[in-house]
Amino acid sequence: MSVYVGNLSYEVTEERLNAVFAEYGSVKRVQLPTDRETGRLRGFGFVEMGTDAEETAAIDALDGAEWMGRDLKVNKARPREERGSFGGNRGNSSFRNRY
Repeated sequence: MSVYVGNLSYEVTEERLNAVFAEYGSVKRVQLPTDRETGRLRGFGFVEMGTDAEETAAIDALDGAEWMGRDLKVNKARPREERGSFGGNRGNSSFRNRY
């Protein structure tokens, strides 16, 4: 049960995001990814809720809601897409040789 939260303010904290989602049920975990090079928040996060019903209630209530000066994008998190070790076709010599 994981929810994607996009268009977050760069000033958000895990505690503040937890408090917002706690209004709709039990929050198991909050993750706010940071940029590897700068350490700055990336503007999105993930919230794990206790049940599907709590997750649905949070999505219904918060998707499009204004919070911290931004309109939130909230939906069911999708599994992370697998990426090759070379990031797309950069390492594929047959692709390079065709053009």
